[in-house]
Amino acid sequence: MSRPSRPFRFAVNMLGSGTGAEWRAKCREAEALGYDVILVPDHLGMPAPFPSLVAAAEATERPRVGTFVLNAGFWNPSLLAREVASTDQLTGGRLELGLGTGYVKAEHDSAGLPFGSPRERVDHLERTVTELDRLLGDPEHVPATAQSPRPPLLLGGNGNRMLRLAARHADIAAFTGGTTDADGRLRLISPTALEQRMALYQGFAADRAEPAELNYLVQIVAVGGDPRAKARELMGYTEDLTEDEFLAHPALLTGSVKEIAERVRGHRERFGFTYFTVLEPFMEAFAPVIEELRG
Repeated sequence: MSRPSRPFRFAVNMLGSGTGAEWRAKCREAEALGYDVILVPDHLGMPAPFPSLVAAAEATERPRVGTFVLNAGFWNPSLLAREVASTDQLTGGRLELGLGTGYVKAEHDSAGLPFGSPRERVDHLERTVTELDRLLGDPEHVPATAQSPRPPLLLGGNGNRMLRLAARHADIAAFTGGTTDADGRLRLISPTALEQRMALYQGFAADRAEPAELNYLVQIVAVGGDPRAKARELMGYTEDLTEDEFLAHPALLTGSVKEIAERVRGHRERFGFTYFTVLEPFMEAFAPVIEELRG
């Protein structure tokens, strides 16, 4: 794998909002802590993505904002193009659009929407990406995006078809290092298997004019204490990995601030990741690592 020269970027995926004042305060805190991107997911029972991002951009000055990731099964491409263009304009061109197939069947059932087979969900995502490119790339499309020809596109996945789709279309290719069942439970693959997935993606992307940015979603950040003791404490998170594999996995960042920073550098070297997303509960804990890596 050719090693990327991109600088690190760091994002926080917000999981709740509260009142408008609480949401704006939380976004300003993320900015003050050094995060480059404020992200929101797309799940029923959580805040609506696009108004949340507009409010986040209004409350901050520097961070970009993005979806992580929209469930394509919830969206009609033409209506989504309107939302994307409007949000890109209202955020001053700070939007990054993350798209995925959707993976929680219960949410589709609750919304009265079909939950297709994996093949059908990837087919719909591919049609959505193609239509968004067509609609947002049309100079006559109203509303127009602030960014040209459209906001940067993030696509995430682990299967071969998703890797090919990301290799063809994504400005940012995102990885979780695992597979997700229909109930939304993540099962981590081994670091060696993740390395093989990354090599396969790089093969699919070999003909790109410009390489995509590579994103990784960190599941757990545990600062302080003995890393192995913390790994043993958290081993219930996955039954498929050995302790050494769990410690070497980019989903788990444990140790001192300096040790975690070194682990992040190692994951950049081994897998090519330069853009790391942490979940909101770990936003404050990870902030000193950002400072260490930039210092």
